[in-house]
Amino acid sequence: MAHDDKPTREQAEAAVRTLLRWAGDDPLREGLLDTPKRVAKAYQDWFSGYGEDPADYLKRTFEEVEGYDEMIVLRDIEFESHCEHHMAPIIGKAHVGYLPDGKVVGISKLARVVETYARRLQVQEKMTAQIAQVIQDVLHPRGVGVVIEGAHECMTTRGVHKRGVSMITSKMLGSFREDARTRAEFLQFIDVGPGR
Repeated sequence: MAHDDKPTREQAEAAVRTLLRWAGDDPLREGLLDTPKRVAKAYQDWFSGYGEDPADYLKRTFEEVEGYDEMIVLRDIEFESHCEHHMAPIIGKAHVGYLPDGKVVGISKLARVVETYARRLQVQEKMTAQIAQVIQDVLHPRGVGVVIEGAHECMTTRGVHKRGVSMITSKMLGSFREDARTRAEFLQFIDVGPGR
């Protein structure tokens, strides 16, 4: 959608009132009067990733690392996203690792990349691939690994109503894909799964 076609705040709030009526309630009752405004504000926060370019966070790198060329791993990056099928929350953790090739990036920037993609309507598999690919494209490391664990509310609150289920997705590029030892070291570092 072109930016010019973006609905106004008033149109967004009117759409929320329509959904409230469709759900069977009265948007004019006292408890719901401010709900459209609150929902529009929440959407601005939940979907702020559309206004950001994750590549920008990776462009400021450090090259004075005294020849450090071992794996860098940031694990347990908590995120909140929304699935593009039902707009229901996906709550989880991302684990990101890479083998630098002369350039490293501040660790907070890796967390910002995860957050930017999470704050869009998502499919977990796509989000996993997007995070790995932008790190590969901007930093040109020897390898990248991304593992995401997510709990999908579209599955726990509707449909099959299965609680306690988490989905794990991974994307390995470069040496993380080609070298079993590198991949094993990464997976050992992040120690994914119950009981850790």
